[in-house]
Amino acid sequence: MKKVTVTADSSGQAIVASKENPDYGYVRVEQTRSIVDDNGWLKNKTIAALILGKVSELQKAGYQAGQELEGRVIVREQTNAFNKKNPEKDLKVAGDTGIVCMIDDKSIYRKSFYNQDSEAKDVLVAHTNGEAIKAAYAKKVEAEGSLELE
Repeated sequence: MKKVTVTADSSGQAIVASKENPDYGYVRVEQTRSIVDDNGWLKNKTIAALILGKVSELQKAGYQAGQELEGRVIVREQTNAFNKKNPEKDLKVAGDTGIVCMIDDKSIYRKSFYNQDSEAKDVLVAHTNGEAIKAAYAKKVEAEGSLELE
């Protein structure tokens, strides 16, 4: 597993101030992880997270684009919204199907966080609406196949 890397925005800045309140901002970090899926296939996946804080504190910490940090980007899934004002923001959606992953009748929310502990673990919630997701994928494949014939 690679170290966590600080990234830059489109203007090359590692520390980005909030548009709503410039006293606060964030640093975006990412990490590439090798993941073996349920079918045994290895995939390299880049996972990103934001480090939030006062801009002055982020500046004091000295974050620079390309800087490597100890720790890990973890994924946390849960059935309670992370953002109470905008709960749809972090819904876990199955690929590009538009289907929200569910556990029984509850939506699953997914968000990534930077953790300074390199041994930190992901917290994942298994969805129970796999049949609906499979049906949506099958419908998508069928639609894409019919488009190719036209």
